[in-house]
Formats: sequence, C-alpha cells, structure tokens
Amino acid sequence: MSRPSSPRSARRSGDGREPSLPERAQRDEGASPVLEIANASLHRDDRELWSGLDLTVQPGEFIAVLGPSGSGKTTLLRSILGLQPLSSGTIRVAGEPVHRGNSRIGYIPQQRSLAPDTSMRARDLVALGVQGSRFGFPIPHRGDRAKVDRLLEAVGAAHYAERRVGMLSGGEQQRLRVGQALADEPSLLLCDEPLSNLDLANQVGVTDIIDRQRRERGAAVLFVTHDINPILGRVDRILYIAGGRFLLGTPDEVLQTRVLTELYGTPVFVLRAGDRLVVVGVPDAEPHHFHDDDHDHGGAA
Repeated sequence: MSRPSSPRSARRSGDGREPSLPERAQRDEGASPVLEIANASLHRDDRELWSGLDLTVQPGEFIAVLGPSGSGKTTLLRSILGLQPLSSGTIRVAGEPVHRGNSRIGYIPQQRSLAPDTSMRARDLVALGVQGSRFGFPIPHRGDRAKVDRLLEAVGAAHYAERRVGMLSGGEQQRLRVGQALADEPSLLLCDEPLSNLDLANQVGVTDIIDRQRRERGAAVLFVTHDINPILGRVDRILYIAGGRFLLGTPDEVLQTRVLTELYGTPVFVLRAGDRLVVVGVPDAEPHHFHDDDHDHGGAA
C-alpha cells in the first residue's frame, strides 16, 4: 500500500506564523525545487519500506520526517545521498540525478560522542568539511582558516575552537558537525536525528542554527526525528511514514488522532500536554513516541 488520503498542504506554516522571506519565495511559481522525488519505492530484503512516494521540496522549506523505527526514514536520506538505490522511481537534487558526494547537500548525523582521548581539535573537525571534497592528503589552502573561523562563529563554537573534541560535551560536538555540513553552503540539509541525546538547551541551539541557515540562505531542510516537539514551530510540512504507507501535510493536518489512526490502521491518539504533543498507541514504535526524553532508537530506521 502507498498512502492514505494525504492532507493538503497549507500556505501558512504549522505554527500559524506568517512565512519568512525564503518561505514566501519558495511558493512563487518560478522557484526551482531543491529536491524532487517521483513515484519512488524502496524494498529491504523482501519487505517494502514505502512505495509511490512523491515529494517536491522548495528552497527554504522545512520538512520533518516522522515514523517508527524501521519505517525507512534514514534509508530515505541515504537514497537522496546516493548511497542506497531506489527499487523504482527517481530522485533529483537541484535538477540533477542523485550521486555520492554532492556538494549541494549537507548531512547532519545523529549525535554520537567522540572518544575522550580523541586528539583532534574542534577547528580540525570543522576543517574536514571544508577540505573533505578534495582528493589526496588534505593540505590547507589560502582562505581555509578564515572559512573555518566563519563556520565556527556561525555555529557558536568559536570560543572552544582550539579545544580537543574528545573533551567537549555532546552538544558542543554536535555544533561542530553542523559546521561541517554547512561548509559548502548547501541548498539541501539532510538531518538524521541531529537532536538525539542532547539536553533541551542544546536541542534549541542546534535547531536555531539549522533554521537560520534555511531562513538566511534559503536552504531546504529534511529533518528526520522521533520527537517533533523541539522543531514543531519551524516545520512547514510533515512526511509521516509507517507500515509501508505515508502521508504529507502541515503539522496541524497530519498530527491528528483521526489521521494517524487511518495511517496505522489501529487506534492512535494525539494528545496535547501544554505546548507539547504526545502520541499514544503507535504499534512497534519507541516508548513515549514524541517525548524528548526518549533516546531508544534501536538502530537505523
């Protein structure tokens, strides 16, 4: 099966705010899509992860990708990166077929702490993003240091640029990974659970950096997450994948008891607790789905 009746996309963002300049520009008829996925399907062994997926992402658009473990969220990102071929269908980035090492794409992985004895400095880690597309042994070029300095400043890491990365907190390390991803000024940011294992303050900080990139430079964001709450106010649309089916719409359209019950084919309840959402009854999902204290990921999606 492909998808239930998909909610229609609305012109306002999910939190009801007026669109920013890049968001308004993205909806102009003349805007060229950053990402185009057409009639895509993907199988893992003998299981269909999803099929019939159509998704067009415009500059400056922020799309959250939700769903239980094993639904194919991370695999979708791998396909966009050219690391996992589709079973059928096509993916184009900035009008071109996908391929490995595309400098138009920035990739931010899940936070995983580096070993305490890692001797690399913070600026060295960011420099890998600046020099990583070159062949051979990385030799600093004129202007590289200035570019690294700008990236460190942009992600709020300038004050610990000379410290060893193994001695930094998880949030500090994650800011450096974001700096790596921004090195080529990508038009598409792929974020794979980038807030996992971070405390609330660092979740906000990392999200602010990503959101600023799309607002100031018009970069589109595809953000895989198990917890919508830290990014809910930034999201334009949600792609929800579950059980080989998917739906696409604004947060208000997708995150409803009726809609998710139809998607899963079993009773699922969306509850509001103050300014947070809690989804109850999702089969085969992580406990306390959408809670920011849920760090049980059980492997790649």
